[in-house]
Amino acid sequence: MWRIGTVVALHDETATARTITLEVPDWPGHIAGQHVDVRVTAPDGYSAVRSYSIASAPNSHRLVEITVERLPNGEVSPYLTKEVATGDRLELRGPIGGWFVWRTEQTEPVQLIAGGSGIVPLMAMIRSRASAGNMSQFRLLYSVREPRAVFYRDELQALADKDRSLNLTYAYTRVTPRDWPRPPGRVDASLIADATWPSSLAPTCYVCGPTSFVETATDLLSASGIQRDKIKTERFGSTGERK
Repeated sequence: MWRIGTVVALHDETATARTITLEVPDWPGHIAGQHVDVRVTAPDGYSAVRSYSIASAPNSHRLVEITVERLPNGEVSPYLTKEVATGDRLELRGPIGGWFVWRTEQTEPVQLIAGGSGIVPLMAMIRSRASAGNMSQFRLLYSVREPRAVFYRDELQALADKDRSLNLTYAYTRVTPRDWPRPPGRVDASLIADATWPSSLAPTCYVCGPTSFVETATDLLSASGIQRDKIKTERFGSTGERK
C-alpha cells in the first residue's frame, strides 16, 4: 500500500547527506530498524523506487524521518538531497521488516556497529530507547571515513552525555580528529575487544553498513565469542539505500 508523505522539515547531516522529515497522516506506526520504499515519479511518468531505513523513533505524530546520502550518479538520491523542498509530497510504502528491529521491551545489553550510512536504522534504535525510557545498556561502534562524515553527531553526543548507559566509540578510517588516540584504520579485532560487549553478557548485536563491512564485523564478533544467532545484520549501499 502506497501512502503520501508531505515533507515538513529538511536537515543536512553532512555535505552529502540529508534528513527528510515526512508527515504521513495514515502512518500505522513502525518499530526501530524498519525501512520504507520511496517512489519518485518524473514529469514524463518514469518512476524509480528505493528503500531507505527509518531514522526516527516511533511516535504519535505520524512523522517519519529518512536520511539519504547522495550518490553522484544516482537516479534518486541527488533529487532527495538537493531538490526536494518543504511542502513536496513523496510516495511511501511501509513500514517493512521484522528481523532487524529493536523493541522497547528488550532488556539485554545491545551492541550497535555501523559503517557509514549504516548508522541510520541504529539511530532509530537509540532514539527509540531514549524516548521509551528504556535503561538497557547500549554501545555504538561507528566507523566513518572522517569526522565530517558523521551523521547525527551533536545528537549522539548529547544523548551519551545525558545517559551513561549509552557508550559511543568512533573508528575513523581515513582522517581522525586532532589528538585522537587511534590512528586511522578499519574496525579490527583489537577495536572489537576494546569497544564492544564481552560475549559473557550475551548481547544482541546489530551490524549495518556496506556488505564487506558487515561481513568483516560479523566475523570479528563471532571470533570474539558472540553466537551467530545473536548477530543481526543489514547491508546498505553507498547512498543509504538498503540491500
